Amino acid sequence: MSSAMANPHAKAPLRGTQLLVEHMGKLLRRPSIIALEIGWRWLFGIPFLCVCWLQAQQILAAYPLDTSGFDNITSQNPWLAIAQITDVWSFYLPHVLAVLRWLLPVAALAWVMVSGVGRNLVFMRLGRGVGHRLRFRPLAMIALQAAWLALLALTCWGWFGSVQWAAATHISASGEPDLVGFSVWLIFLSLGFFTAWALVSWTLSIAPLLMLLENRDSVLSAIGASFRLGKIFAGKLAEINLAMGIVTLALIVLAMVFSAAPLPFSDQLGGDSLHAVWALSTIFYCVASDFFQVVRLKAFVEFWRICREPQAVAPTS
Repeated sequence: MSSAMANPHAKAPLRGTQLLVEHMGKLLRRPSIIALEIGWRWLFGIPFLCVCWLQAQQILAAYPLDTSGFDNITSQNPWLAIAQITDVWSFYLPHVLAVLRWLLPVAALAWVMVSGVGRNLVFMRLGRGVGHRLRFRPLAMIALQAAWLALLALTCWGWFGSVQWAAATHISASGEPDLVGFSVWLIFLSLGFFTAWALVSWTLSIAPLLMLLENRDSVLSAIGASFRLGKIFAGKLAEINLAMGIVTLALIVLAMVFSAAPLPFSDQLGGDSLHAVWALSTIFYCVASDFFQVVRLKAFVEFWRICREPQAVAPTS
C-alpha cells in the first residue's frame, strides 16, 4: 500500500502549520495527554520556584533592600536611576551567584530526570493514538533531554553575552547612556536569538520521537537521524517550531495584558484582588504553554507518519 493510501493527508503537500487546529481538537478530546505534560512540568516547577523563593528570602534577610540603596532609586531621572539600579544589582550579584553555583546544577539534574520520564509517558500516549506501542526508555530519554537543555543553556549564554556587549557599548559611567540604542539592540538580539532557537531546537526535540517510533538503539543514532530528515520533513518541523514560538510570545503578551488590565482599578480592588489576578494570569500562561507544547509534539508525530513512516517500517533487504 502506498503512503498516500495509508495516510489521506499525504495526497497533497501540506504546510507544517496547516493541521495545527485539527491537532488541537484531537488533543482536547484526549485530556489525559495534556494532564501528563502539565503534571511532569509542575512536578519540577513548583518545588523549584519554592526553593528560589526561600533562597531569595534568605538573601534579603541577610542583606535587606535598604542596605543596597534600593530605597534611594529615583523615578524622576531615568539616567540616574540606571546607575542606581546597577549599584543595587552589583550589590546582590555575588550573593545570587553563590546560590546559583549549586542551585543550577541541582535544578538541571532534577529537570532532565523528571522531563525524561514525563516526556516518555507523553510520547507513549501519543503513540497509541496513531497505532504505535512505544517502549518506556527513561535513561535514553533523560540523555536526550540533557542534550536539549545543553543547547538551551548555550543559546541563553550567547544571548546574555550579546546583551552585555550592547550594554557596555551604549551605557557607561563616563557619559550619558544611550537608552534608545541599547533598547534597539536588546529587542533585536532577543528576537534574533528567539528565532534562531525556534529554527534549530527542533533537531533535539524530534530525536526522542525518532528513537521511540523507529526503535533506534542509541541516543547518538537518534540525534544523528534528526539531522538527516530531508529538506521537506525538516522544513515542516522548523515551521511548526517557529509557529509555536510565535504562539509562546503571544501567550506572554496576553498574560501581561490580563495582569495589567485591573491596574486602573487598583484602589477599588485592593492588593489581594490584584495578587489573585496576577496568579491566575500566570497559571493561564503555564497551562496554555504546556498545551501548545503537546500540540507541537502531536504535529511532529503526524508529519513523521506522512514523511517517514513508510520508510521506517519498510522491511530491509
